[in-house]
Amino acid sequence: MSGAFIEIRGLHKSFRSRGREFAVLKGIDLTVRKGDVFGIMGFSGAGKSTLIRCINRLETPEAGGITVDGQEIMSLRPEELGAYRRKIGIIFQHFNLLDSRTVAGNVAFPLEIAGTGRAAIARRVEEILELVGLGDKGDFYPGQLSGGQKQRVGIARALANNPALLLSDEATSALDPLTSLSILDLLIEINRKLGLTIVLITHELDVIRYACCSVAVLENGVIAESGSVKKVFLNPVSETAKLFMKINRDFSSREWRDGGGI
Repeated sequence: MSGAFIEIRGLHKSFRSRGREFAVLKGIDLTVRKGDVFGIMGFSGAGKSTLIRCINRLETPEAGGITVDGQEIMSLRPEELGAYRRKIGIIFQHFNLLDSRTVAGNVAFPLEIAGTGRAAIARRVEEILELVGLGDKGDFYPGQLSGGQKQRVGIARALANNPALLLSDEATSALDPLTSLSILDLLIEINRKLGLTIVLITHELDVIRYACCSVAVLENGVIAESGSVKKVFLNPVSETAKLFMKINRDFSSREWRDGGGI
C-alpha cells in the first residue's frame, strides 16, 4: 500500500463577515495516498473550496496541521510559499485563461514566472500540449477554442512546472456531459502516466464514480465519512452521501474504479 501524500489533522478555518465569525472547517482530519485520484465532495457551502485553498496555502487556517509530500506547510515562511506552490497545479471551473495570450503563451506563463529559460519553456510547452491533445493549437487564442479545449489548456498550464499534486476545483461543472467525460479521461491518463496525485473537488456524483478511487464526504465543515468510492456510496453513513445516493438511484449498478495510489 502506498504511503500518505497529504496528511491533514485538526484543521480549523473561519471567516469574519459583518462583525460575525463563521466557522467553515471545524476540525478536518484527512489522508490522501500518493498517486491516488481522491474526490472531496459535498453540497454547496460545505467548505470544499476552502479546504483546497488551505492545502495550497491561499488561505491560512487558525489551527491544525497540513503535511504535503513530507513537508509541513503551516510553518512555511512567506519566501518559501512560492516554491511550495510551484509544486501544486490548480485547475479552475472557469478556466481563468489570459485572453490576450495564445494557448502556448498561457501554458508558458507559470514557467516565465518561475524564471525558466526560453528554450526550456518552448520544449516544455510543446511536450505538455501534446500530452493534453492540443499539439496543433499552440498559436490559437482562447476565444477560438471550445470549452473542453479551454479546460485542456488549463490542465496543461497546471502541469507546466511538473507539479507533484494537482488540485481540481469543479473542473468539469461548466462543461457538457460528453466534454466532461473527455476531461476526466485525460485526468485519469495523466494520473497513470505521471503518477500524479490528484484531488478532485466536486458536487457531481458521476465525477466521483468515474474518476476517483477514494472519496471524502464533507458535511457542515467536517469529514462525515471517507474511504473507497464503492465502500462509501454502497453503504453511506452520512446524510450527505445518503442524499446523493437518493438523487442518483442507479448509481449502485454502475462500474467502479479499482485501487488507487502507486
